[in-house]
Amino acid sequence: MSAYVDLVTSLRQGFPQPVSDRVHDAYFVFSFLRALDQLDGMKSVSPLLGKAVTLDYDAAKRSRVEERPQSLEQVTQMLVEHLSGMFIWGHPRAQINVIPPPTIASVIGGLLPSIYNPNLVSEESSRQVGVAEVEVSTMTAELIGYDPARSAGLFTFGGTGTLLYAVKLGLEKACPGTADRGITERAVIFCSERAHYACLSVANWLGIGRGNVISIPCSVDNEMQVCLLESMARDVLKNGGKIAAIVATMGTTDHFGLDDLKSIREIRDRLVDEFHLDYRPHLHGDAVIGWAWSVFNDYDFDKNPLEFRLRTVRALAGTRRRIRELPLADSVGIDFHKTGFTPYVSSLFLVKEAIDLELITRAQSDTPYLFHDGHYHPGRYTLETTRGGSAPMAALANLRLFGKDGFRALLGHVVSMAEVLREHLEGHAATTVVNRGNFGPVTLFRVYPDGVDTFSITEREQKDATYRDQLRLHNEYNRRIYQLVQADALQGGGVVISLTDCYRETDYGEPIVALKSYILSPFSEEQYIDAVLESLWKARAQIAAEQAQKP
Repeated sequence: MSAYVDLVTSLRQGFPQPVSDRVHDAYFVFSFLRALDQLDGMKSVSPLLGKAVTLDYDAAKRSRVEERPQSLEQVTQMLVEHLSGMFIWGHPRAQINVIPPPTIASVIGGLLPSIYNPNLVSEESSRQVGVAEVEVSTMTAELIGYDPARSAGLFTFGGTGTLLYAVKLGLEKACPGTADRGITERAVIFCSERAHYACLSVANWLGIGRGNVISIPCSVDNEMQVCLLESMARDVLKNGGKIAAIVATMGTTDHFGLDDLKSIREIRDRLVDEFHLDYRPHLHGDAVIGWAWSVFNDYDFDKNPLEFRLRTVRALAGTRRRIRELPLADSVGIDFHKTGFTPYVSSLFLVKEAIDLELITRAQSDTPYLFHDGHYHPGRYTLETTRGGSAPMAALANLRLFGKDGFRALLGHVVSMAEVLREHLEGHAATTVVNRGNFGPVTLFRVYPDGVDTFSITEREQKDATYRDQLRLHNEYNRRIYQLVQADALQGGGVVISLTDCYRETDYGEPIVALKSYILSPFSEEQYIDAVLESLWKARAQIAAEQAQKP
């Protein structure tokens, strides 16, 4: 037997066996369990796996492929070690950005397709995993208020991907033939000034140009000022421009701001009639965070069967008043890996009218080696040819696992914990919440040194240009608070929170820095809210000590 045959025979043991082999199947399961056991051994009361690790990218760049294979056990150990120092998002002291812990069911949903490698390009290569994509699309369409019989959905590479599909459809509506000829006339994207920067990315990658993304100023509640949208859109149309898309942000990343989709839709339709447009500008609901609150569309807040406390009821109802307008959008972006508690990446693009997808459908002659069997062939219109099956299976797992009440309970809980944090922050002279009107699980706040009147400081920072230098000092103070809290967390103590360099600009054009707590852990309890304040006081004390040592 030749040397390569010996090597192939050995390597076969590193694959799941194609036919049942009880001994090897047990080895496969044991190998995975051993990795999980090693990871479990790295857990502690800290919000980190193992200990903080100094990231050595220089060493990483010196890595090379070795000549000889390594054992599965060696590789597994190496992979586990790469998770050392990783934040545990499900830990109640991890409150960073909008990253949830995935459920066991969604992890299994993502793992099973990884073993058998379905490709969602077509039912020929996906079989019932392709059915899962249709199931999730239908269930979610009905949940947000679309007609499941008319809508369609597809999973893509992230929230930016959902926006890319929406703007591409809008571009083909506004400028027919763009797919063949390219962009030959000016087309713009309207969004709020608090919209995700993905709007700029999409404009760049589609060739629209980032300069053609028109940001509409927001109100103090971080929602688009629709009167300005109307006047700015009218100016574009008067000058012969086209509107590729209007993006309504339904839950901003920093503030959980919710745009008035109903008013935006009315403006869009009014402009179509006024300017006798031969197309209807595409209206996209960027609900990658806010979509999950659709489970409250039919919740009876008066009876409140899940017994949320009154402040939580108000917050949930406040979100519902905007989220229930999602059916007015022509398409919606949904991230299950955010408020759906699945692993990365699980992003769903939903279009209200499936027929819109014909605008981006390829001819059969373009793909002579595909689509010869069956009925479900999303690869005819998707940007990606290769789409793995983990995303829809993970999403399906959680839709089944939670049901509406499960989602309601989880969302109600994290909103309740955020409300508690805001109460605690507002109860101290050194801290102030700067997104008081928001109804979501994100809290933006600022910390001040002793002697600052936090009752009047936010208005003065916002409006008084003579306060510019003091604002900058306070910005640096909050950055230093963040650095100290972060350093403490990386050493296994305190909490993990985030920072935004500009939660809002002042009236005189200066950015205002804010600390950010984003509670998404189902394990959050009031005792862990106290840990946030303890970390802040510890950081304030250290800054005071540093300043006292200065000459």
